[in-house]
Amino acid sequence: MIITRSPLRISLGGGGTDLPSYYREFGGFVISAAIDKYVYITLHQTFFEDLIIKYSQLERVKKLDEIQHPLIREALRLADQEASYLEITSMSDIPAGTGLGSSGSFLTALLHALHIHTKTIVPKQQLAEQACHIEIDQLQESVGKQDQYIATFGGITCFEFCPDDTVTVAPLKISNETLANLEDNLVLFYTGYTRSASEILRDQDTRSKRRDSAMVDNLHFVKKLGYESKDCLEAGDLHAFAEIMHTHWEHKKRRSDNMSNDLIDGWYDLARANGALGGKLIGAGGGGFLMFYSEDKTRLRHAMREAGVREVRMRFDFQGTMLVTQS
Repeated sequence: MIITRSPLRISLGGGGTDLPSYYREFGGFVISAAIDKYVYITLHQTFFEDLIIKYSQLERVKKLDEIQHPLIREALRLADQEASYLEITSMSDIPAGTGLGSSGSFLTALLHALHIHTKTIVPKQQLAEQACHIEIDQLQESVGKQDQYIATFGGITCFEFCPDDTVTVAPLKISNETLANLEDNLVLFYTGYTRSASEILRDQDTRSKRRDSAMVDNLHFVKKLGYESKDCLEAGDLHAFAEIMHTHWEHKKRRSDNMSNDLIDGWYDLARANGALGGKLIGAGGGGFLMFYSEDKTRLRHAMREAGVREVRMRFDFQGTMLVTQS
């Protein structure tokens, strides 16, 4: 039995500039942080010839092409693994569709388990690229590269997405004191519903490909804010970082009418009135998690709890995709 895990993530700057439709023309930049909420994959060699797959559904098949789950099917194909005598089970600390990059975490954990099973050594950069290849090239999903990379590498990491499809990976140069304060003062609240990011991301992708000036200018500005966030975090200026996060959210909402709604806007305004210095909705938008930076967390938590919004506590993860156990 092999058990692997990959962390979920939060974006700290530059989100949206990691889609190929943007970075292949202009280059992208994202700061992302892995958190201690995980997707787990269990891979077990079975006695029976069938492939048994357990996620939110149950599949039992004899051939690779019969697999309905596209990520599992393509991961098995890439790993050159026969669809037989195996049982694959996935579990997650947080539901999919909440903006924390779960598909990238799922896919990197699955590929890592399959490579261990076939006794193949794959470096982290290659693992992340394999996951990107499946989602972006094979399945033609309108997604970026941030999720697969941060799930693989972990930590608080800066990613430069180059027009030639290469990715530069560098840990954020943040002091221990700033790191501790950032971890203590970032607060996550679940909006109460999941959503599919595909419609919002597909619209961004389409408009970027046709060089829609409003979309491209928006992403240019968000990338600029990402670099400014990096400078603030490395200088230890968390107040300025929080202000940039607020500016980022105001511009992010302009990308799509589906990015926010009256409930989300109301909760955001409530948080800002009760100690949140800055914040944004994590992920493509439309639901999932609101993240705030606050140095008055007791006041913020009380106000959000009174409004019926659930907090999810988190810490940073610095291990990335890893083997949990093998027997």
